[in-house]
Amino acid sequence: MILIVGLGNPGMKYKNTYHNVGFMAVDALAKKCKVKIAKSECDALTCKAVYKGVEFVIAKPQTYMNLSGEAVKKLVRAYDVDEARELVVCYDDIDLPIGKLRIREEGSAGTHNGMRNIVKELNTEQFARVRIGTKTDELANHEVELIDFVLSKVDFANKQVLQQSIDTAVEAFEMIIEGDDIQRIQERINRKK
Repeated sequence: MILIVGLGNPGMKYKNTYHNVGFMAVDALAKKCKVKIAKSECDALTCKAVYKGVEFVIAKPQTYMNLSGEAVKKLVRAYDVDEARELVVCYDDIDLPIGKLRIREEGSAGTHNGMRNIVKELNTEQFARVRIGTKTDELANHEVELIDFVLSKVDFANKQVLQQSIDTAVEAFEMIIEGDDIQRIQERINRKK
């Protein structure tokens, strides 16, 4: 079973913050598939969806970002997910310029605490990830503290570029569900830029 996980923090306080871009991306996927991510299980909100005849699960861990791995581990077990072939994690990446998208088959968690916890809990780096860049000039120039930035609301100037990358992430999810090779997906996404 394909499991697509968006990372973020639960609650209205964190809605529309840079750190919740993963939540925004899976919400956009759910909306496109005409489903609601509302079932509470495995410390996450989930739903089943179907795209081109393929059933898959969408999930939003409710453990708060730094403990995302606890929910992901439970979901992987509950749905008998093969991490290397069926798990996709989408999250914000402050190392990528805002609006840039990176898709990888595997790799380190980098500076992202939610990803670090997932890697720790699953004891593997062998799973696909969709990274949505959130690094603004303000962040690059050290005009704002990292923790203040990631927990701040997406400002108006960046909303449109971020929405475009979320739409592109949804396209990437669809290609993954269809069984496209990650490398081919990355090439297609890069060509769009």
